[in-house]
Amino acid sequence: MTKPRVVETDEGIQGEYTVEIFDRMQRRFRDKGWMETQQIIKSGIDHGLVLEIGPGPGYLGLEWLKNTNGTQLRGLDISPDMINRARHNTQEYNLESRVEYVESDSKTMPFADSMFDGVFSNGSLHEWSDPKDVSNEISRVLKPGGKYFISDLRRDIHPFVVWFMKVMTKPKEIKPGLITSINAAYTVDEITEILKESHLKNFTVGKDVMGLQITGFKS
Repeated sequence: MTKPRVVETDEGIQGEYTVEIFDRMQRRFRDKGWMETQQIIKSGIDHGLVLEIGPGPGYLGLEWLKNTNGTQLRGLDISPDMINRARHNTQEYNLESRVEYVESDSKTMPFADSMFDGVFSNGSLHEWSDPKDVSNEISRVLKPGGKYFISDLRRDIHPFVVWFMKVMTKPKEIKPGLITSINAAYTVDEITEILKESHLKNFTVGKDVMGLQITGFKS
């Protein structure tokens, strides 16, 4: 039986020390080739102006920019400390002209209707204070035909997989956060029911051994 969901936070990752630890983990993911860059591109999000929700230190979006041509990115994050780190990392990539980070709650996105060709997010769904409201905003800011890709952990992953993830997670200071994130994550059935009540249509919810993926397009 799956344990009840335990809310982790709806304020993002705050504080310079915590951001530094998270940055080290994400940089390791990048260096190991564990980011979902190619999955996002294969989903059809490979052109135009794209929104990333919850970019954190920015590596996923920056890798996406590096692997696409003529693209532009907006990163929306609630944490000013994460935005500062993402801007710093953008300088390392020399991609300042192609990306802009905006501090805001994703329930009320400061963007025009039908502005983006695509939207993607990794690892932030379980922190959204109201996934239905965020889904409605994704639908609003997407152009007709625009695609979305949202991935996160699952709360009902196998205990052995949780153990393996703890072993592989570095630095060690991030491990307690991994467990609280898993406990705050949604199951496929839970998020499917939420999406059915939202403005997002044409969606598919899938899963793998570690998490779930939501893909679809705006009619």
